[in-house]
Amino acid sequence: MSHDWYSDFVNSGFGRAVAGNVGLPQVPKLRRWQPGQPLLSGAALLGTATADGRVAKVVRAVLADAHVEVHDDPAAPIGGGSSTSKVAAAVLDATGLSSPRDLAAVQQFLTPVMRRVGPSGRILVIGDVPAQAERPAVRAARRSLEGLVRSAAKEARYGATVNLVHVADGAENDLESTLRFFLSSRSAFVDGQRLDVGTVPGYAGSSAGTDWDHPVTGKVAVVTGAARGIGRTVAQTLARDGATVVAVDVPSAGDALAHTANDVGGTALQLDITGEGAGEAILEHCRRHGGIDIVVHNAGITRDKLLANQDTDRWNSVIDVNLNSQLAINDVLLASSDDDGFHRGGRIVTVSSMAGIAGNRGQTAYGASKAGVIGLVEATAPLLGDKDATINAVAPGFIETAMTAAMPVGTREAGRRLSSLTQGGLPVDVAETIAWFAQGASYAINGQVLRVDGQNYLGA
Repeated sequence: MSHDWYSDFVNSGFGRAVAGNVGLPQVPKLRRWQPGQPLLSGAALLGTATADGRVAKVVRAVLADAHVEVHDDPAAPIGGGSSTSKVAAAVLDATGLSSPRDLAAVQQFLTPVMRRVGPSGRILVIGDVPAQAERPAVRAARRSLEGLVRSAAKEARYGATVNLVHVADGAENDLESTLRFFLSSRSAFVDGQRLDVGTVPGYAGSSAGTDWDHPVTGKVAVVTGAARGIGRTVAQTLARDGATVVAVDVPSAGDALAHTANDVGGTALQLDITGEGAGEAILEHCRRHGGIDIVVHNAGITRDKLLANQDTDRWNSVIDVNLNSQLAINDVLLASSDDDGFHRGGRIVTVSSMAGIAGNRGQTAYGASKAGVIGLVEATAPLLGDKDATINAVAPGFIETAMTAAMPVGTREAGRRLSSLTQGGLPVDVAETIAWFAQGASYAINGQVLRVDGQNYLGA
């Protein structure tokens, strides 16, 4: 990947002064997770917007379990400091809103919070699912939180992020995995986003007893496109978190694939995932490990052409690799035995793209395939109840890879700076999100698509 010289410049003493004088964008250094790192590096603020809030108690318990000091008044001094002393995070229970008038309490909590959250801090708003409200005033109030959070994320500074979680009725006690992800530095490049918890009926599971440093210990994870780039980082991250990894890629990438497998202590499977019987080949290989718990559909290709110049062969190759292969493999997984196939409580995570959400010039085939992935996730999620399984997707934005390093410098710099965090993400940012979806403790998250893009200004 190419080096971000602009970031180095504006973070130097001289460059910081120049940038401040002429109004150049700053590039904060993001705090990313390392093994053994605490959930938060300081105290947290916890507020409630209404008397009917139903998650503050759960949030307080999670923070206490993580040994985080919690304070309730966003404008009060902390630890002998002033009323402007910095905190590591702030969480607002905004459930129970009954009309837009209730939004004033949200504003009253967040206004001082925006000044108090420190570098790489976290602001998390938790609300009710808008679609579960019938009265227009209630749904309007709930839906307002999304616009508020997306706007606040564009105002946060020094690498702080602002995100929104909708929790379905009855899912209050199923939030721990989600809270830990959004508050931790694992979510460094997730900003201005919304996630729904507990909205797909039939989920089952528990976070009790989870080793949060090694949350997928004993699991078998299949990662396609694992020879290099994001796929290789996903394999490394899942192995770090305790999984046995089966690394899959095309035979032409055999040497790099073997390097990945050896690096993570897993096994390699050379396979064209578009070939007939690819799903069965994956299952047969994984039976030596006792079956499959996690499948990461990461493999993907681009064959960029303007639509006016597109040819059918290139179009079909993109759709086959990026979309049809996933559909075929999933069919095999869902029909397999719980014992030595795709296990009960399994996790499927697939990689979409911002190109599938906002579109991208010259990428009609790629954008179509990645939008199709979102449709695949939405339609498959309700079908997984019999296996207590889940399927979710990540949609990366500008990520520093060999592909983005080959871009013209102007395009690359625009991709880096056109986000709330004014920089490109790293492969590990995508991998951390995938690894979170893959946890057993993430059982209440199903059918979701989460952008990992630093709140890129491309698209909503």
